[in-house]
Amino acid sequence: MKNTLRLTLLSALFMTTLAQAAELIPIDVHRDANCGCCKKWIAHLESNGFKVNDHVEANMSEVKQRLGVAPHLASCHTAVIDGKFVEGHVPAEQVLALRKRDDLLGVAAPGMPMGSPGMEMDGMSDAYQVIGLTREGQDVVVADYPAH
Repeated sequence: MKNTLRLTLLSALFMTTLAQAAELIPIDVHRDANCGCCKKWIAHLESNGFKVNDHVEANMSEVKQRLGVAPHLASCHTAVIDGKFVEGHVPAEQVLALRKRDDLLGVAAPGMPMGSPGMEMDGMSDAYQVIGLTREGQDVVVADYPAH
């Protein structure tokens, strides 16, 4: 009886873990090996339901060019979700919103705005925007984040 209960509990735990893993949203992140803020952004994604496939790259400029990231939108790391790029310290909520935007090739938080996910610094933050790149090559503001 004790072994049967133990097996039942273990089986339930295993099935719960598999169900949780199946619900995670896959995203590929390309980054430089020496970038600490990239690792913090990855942790932000993981804590918000993403399954991160971490790719350490030797040439991030080449990755950005291949994925269609315009130089004025550039930041330190580049992710890909559903065939679209996510450039820089974009909050998880905007990554999720991108999945529903068929009009966009990707989104970016240009530069490295202080206070954005992965760039937290003692409660200080810069105002920044998340910019979407349309299929026609136009920039559109998809979210504003005020300084606080």
